Amino acid sequence: MSGVTAYFDLDGTLLEASSEKTLTAMLARRRPWRIPLGTTMWSLGFIGNLLRGRSIYDAARNRGHLALCNWETLRKYSAEIVETKLSKKVSNEALQRLEGHRELGHRLVLVTATVMPMAQAMSDYLGMDAVYGCGPEKMTGIMSGSERGWSVPRRNGKVQIVESDAANLGHDLSDCWGYGNTHADSFFMSITGNPVAVNAEGRLKTIAKEKDWLQFEWRV
Repeated sequence: MSGVTAYFDLDGTLLEASSEKTLTAMLARRRPWRIPLGTTMWSLGFIGNLLRGRSIYDAARNRGHLALCNWETLRKYSAEIVETKLSKKVSNEALQRLEGHRELGHRLVLVTATVMPMAQAMSDYLGMDAVYGCGPEKMTGIMSGSERGWSVPRRNGKVQIVESDAANLGHDLSDCWGYGNTHADSFFMSITGNPVAVNAEGRLKTIAKEKDWLQFEWRV
């Protein structure tokens, strides 16, 4: 490796879809009893997070909709979804960009707030060198719906992960790349020397223009 890492967000960046929403939809179709359970648990998680002082953005991104789901089931469904659906939602431009980094000897890392089994399945398909997704260190048994004790690569959580990853390998972040599509991604993109806005929306589009960041539109 060249000492350079390219860090990529997943949903909306490499993938023109929501990976976890696709997974949740499959769970609901195959196990309809999960719909009222997931809705109730998510709502309780949302209210609980607000009461603990979290922002609406973070409160809404709880895992109540996956409560009482088996981790092995998530792994099985994630692999199936990537093969049958999500692999078709990655643009040729995105794949070419990944290959371009490989040819330069750059390390490829996926940093995503999607649940870890889905993140791993997408990482395997994309041929990434490492992946960071949402989940506990040991993913066995039944999920509670809580993120307590989890690694959560979201907003500033992605910054901590990227900084730690680069430091562990002795990579200088000023030489590295950061790809994202939302303002939430701009936090980790900003600490790399080569931030790239992909399918930029909202405040990220404004930031990218003001800071003269490279921009791409990767559409299927």
